[in-house]
Amino acid sequence: MPFVTHGEVNLYYEDQGTGDPVVLIHGWPLSGRSWEAQVPALIAEGHRVITYDRRGFGRSDQVWTGYDYDTLAADLDALIRHLDLRDITLVGFSMGGGEVARYIGTYGTDRVRRAVFAAAVPPYLYKSDDNPDGGLDDATIKTFQQGVVTDRIAFLDGFTEAFFKAGRKQKVSDAQLAYARQIAYFASPKGTLDCITAFGETDFRGDLAKISLPTLVIHGDSDAIVPFEVSGKRTAATVEGAQLVVIKDGPHGVNASHPAEFNEALLDFLRT
Repeated sequence: MPFVTHGEVNLYYEDQGTGDPVVLIHGWPLSGRSWEAQVPALIAEGHRVITYDRRGFGRSDQVWTGYDYDTLAADLDALIRHLDLRDITLVGFSMGGGEVARYIGTYGTDRVRRAVFAAAVPPYLYKSDDNPDGGLDDATIKTFQQGVVTDRIAFLDGFTEAFFKAGRKQKVSDAQLAYARQIAYFASPKGTLDCITAFGETDFRGDLAKISLPTLVIHGDSDAIVPFEVSGKRTAATVEGAQLVVIKDGPHGVNASHPAEFNEALLDFLRT
């Protein structure tokens, strides 16, 4: 199996297809397997597709430290340099949108051609005096953390259910919901916990201000995890010239619940 080593961690990745590279960065608490509905469509369109598992998740090493965005962006940089990727489209889903923003903010755009934020956490989820439009306050973050520490499996059961719901309606099959839960169950407990602080409290506003390349924002209008109004809408307004696609009745896991609409938006953007 292919791995890239960055410091103390071995990161699992898959590299398939040929053509312009597209790097898919998964959300929390899943893995690169969550892109199953996108990989074939991208390869059929003539793209080289790279998925990888964030440290602590999937088949990457379950290390004890490094679940902050500076380190996670450095992991992504190590993968990009290992494969010597250029003219990349970076696609970040949910927490993965933070890696896209922090990577560009830190490492620039010499190797990057386009950016995609899909149901993504930027610009800043934490609700504070200088960010009153944020979506996560201290009490909510603490509830997440207590849930993971007290009974992680029960917490993940509830979280993944909300992940795929629009209103009260589940938008994926029971089997697909069970599959997502299995991926989440076997992630690092420490990584699962620490990432709450990372995606909940990291400010990406300065990173977004540095983005001047073609950018797509995809978001479901019924996202109960990362609401459109506090994230996708604001990111699209911040990045000059960003394209915005809002998917009707789309929950947080919109790439799995609405793959046809999601893939159409992504492929149309890649054709420009």
